[in-house]
Amino acid sequence: MASERMLQFVGREQSYPDKRSANERARDFREIAERYAAPDADEQAARCSQCGVPYCSVHCPLHNHIPDWLRLTAEGRLREAYELSNATSTMPEICGRICPQDRLCEGNCVIEFSGHGAVTIGSVEKYITDTAWAEGWVEPLHPGRPTGQSVGVIGAGPAGLTAAEYLRAQGHEVHVYDRHDRAGGLLTYGIPGFKLEKEVVMRRIDRLVEGGIHFHLGFAVGEDATLDALRQKHDAILIATGVYKAREINVPGNAAEGVIAALDYLIASNRKSFGDAVPAFDDGRLDAKGKHVVVIGGGDTAMDCVRTAVRQGAKSVKCLYRRDRENMPGSQREVANAEEEGVEFVWLSAPESFTADKHVKQVAVAGMRLGAPDASGRRSPEADPGRKFDVPADMVIKALGFDPEELPHLFGSPDLSVTRWGTLRVDHQTMMTSLPGVFAAGDIVRGASLVVWGIRDGRDVSEQMAKWLKAKAKSEKKAA
Repeated sequence: MASERMLQFVGREQSYPDKRSANERARDFREIAERYAAPDADEQAARCSQCGVPYCSVHCPLHNHIPDWLRLTAEGRLREAYELSNATSTMPEICGRICPQDRLCEGNCVIEFSGHGAVTIGSVEKYITDTAWAEGWVEPLHPGRPTGQSVGVIGAGPAGLTAAEYLRAQGHEVHVYDRHDRAGGLLTYGIPGFKLEKEVVMRRIDRLVEGGIHFHLGFAVGEDATLDALRQKHDAILIATGVYKAREINVPGNAAEGVIAALDYLIASNRKSFGDAVPAFDDGRLDAKGKHVVVIGGGDTAMDCVRTAVRQGAKSVKCLYRRDRENMPGSQREVANAEEEGVEFVWLSAPESFTADKHVKQVAVAGMRLGAPDASGRRSPEADPGRKFDVPADMVIKALGFDPEELPHLFGSPDLSVTRWGTLRVDHQTMMTSLPGVFAAGDIVRGASLVVWGIRDGRDVSEQMAKWLKAKAKSEKKAA
């Protein structure tokens, strides 16, 4: 019986796909884990307890039907599992690779709480859709009946691409504008290949192009056209630019050569993986080879930087973070992967200054300790006067997170309202900005967040835009 295949979490141990050895994977930018073989994926899916209240789904921003597609996988009904997985997510195989499952679905798995180890949800999700691509089950994007209405999407990241897909399926003409020469946003240029191989992203974008979505790449809103000009061209606009302005470290020596922003570093590395000419990499400025590298920060971007530096052949790689391991924002799995690959973490430490003649050569570090909780409930770091030391550095990478750019100024649209944090102000029911017919979604509204939240916001905003466009068409028809 099919039901006998389930509830195997007691007699069957948790098992993730095998990772390549640290020595092997540190030499290339391929993904570090191989795909499940079919029997392994089936067996791991069968560990799901099919609990009455699926906390995995509750804690997934997309509310994916996780127990249902795990059951279908365990029963060998993989095509149905794919169709169900694809029903709630535009990029399931991407989420399976880069979501912090340890903080979301797997971290809230009931059998994890029972001590048997969570179901390996992310790896199964990746397996299901990778198999669908290989077997030809991934359907083309079928545009709906033409509405005669046009939508402009600014930003080709997860939120923008998701909204574009849903709006195109509803029959709207969709134009996507992005300042980079490839679509995908941080999926393409911010996340290294060892977490997300670029072919996985490109095949998604190719599908959207084949579905009739128009991409305008190398297009900077504010330079190539103002926001008002795009509003005149389209019936509705979605702003989904993400947040790209790097947070700074205000310490002496911050402007020295060799002190660089994380995104500049990661974009250069990813461009090299595409075979692009990157002068700042080729002349050594953004290449860690042979250097003592210090990365400052404790989020997932910092983890991407330290692991990229290892692969570029750095002499040493250290990560300075002002809190301890338990209080860092990045994925614990990523920390473990980095440590296996030779990265040294210096917990409870913060830079006091960067010593340089012209080029950085040393970081003066102040020890930290955790004091009283801050407004978010996390214990605030404070200086520990008894700990000061120096760390040699030929390259310092600042990975302290991102803030919004000044979009009203950048887009030539001073009446575009922002919050005190610089994010776009929206009506949270309609997701519309202060400008009629201009919507916003993703990190530019919520601040720097996860890819899965960008997909969720793209899905939600497409529904609101569709309602507004329908009402607009009805009003125009009535007026005529």
